[in-house]
Amino acid sequence: MGMPDGAPRQDRSAPAGRAGDARRGSQPAETAGARALVRLQGDPPAWSFADLRLRRYRAADHATVLALHREGLAQVGLRPGDGVYYEHDFFRMEDIYLSNDGEFVVGEVGGRIVAMGGLRRADLVPGGSARAFGGYAPGAPSLDAVEMVRLRVRPSVQRRGYGAAVVRALEERAREYGYRILRADTTEMQGPALALYRKFGWTETRREVIGGIVNIYIEKPLR
Repeated sequence: MGMPDGAPRQDRSAPAGRAGDARRGSQPAETAGARALVRLQGDPPAWSFADLRLRRYRAADHATVLALHREGLAQVGLRPGDGVYYEHDFFRMEDIYLSNDGEFVVGEVGGRIVAMGGLRRADLVPGGSARAFGGYAPGAPSLDAVEMVRLRVRPSVQRRGYGAAVVRALEERAREYGYRILRADTTEMQGPALALYRKFGWTETRREVIGGIVNIYIEKPLR
């Protein structure tokens, strides 16, 4: 679900057309008025956007990103036990994001984490209410669909374009891996998240009521 929401792993080699072939060096990825998202390095990836610096999640970030996740959900009235609130993936970051053709980035301003977002293979975690029970399965051999999840921006720094920067960075990363389609879900209670996704060309595919909350599923083709 998205909303405008140890040592790091060792770099892995990747076949042509995948993340290992990320563009190197400092270069603009996409402009937003006078500001641009700039790719600083390929793998592990890093970007800059105005005063925001995006980098890959590290194990030392765990407590901060978990707190930011909970703060974002509380902001829109979501709570444990409602059927759409789950956080088991934060305790399996390596399996679900970092070592399985996914990504998780945090955005820092002045060394403080204020934004985050992740990509995970759509076949790793079940959909619907089953997500709340911690389901997980090994990925299929081929890459097809990837989910953009855990998009969060600290309330005190919202409306500065940070959420859009995270979305653009993760879309770029998904293309580098070679995924065919991006998917995400949010709720009716998270209007700003839905508006942000629509701004970047995502379309709604269906709705589902889970625990009395309307969950909205969206997607965007990458090729």
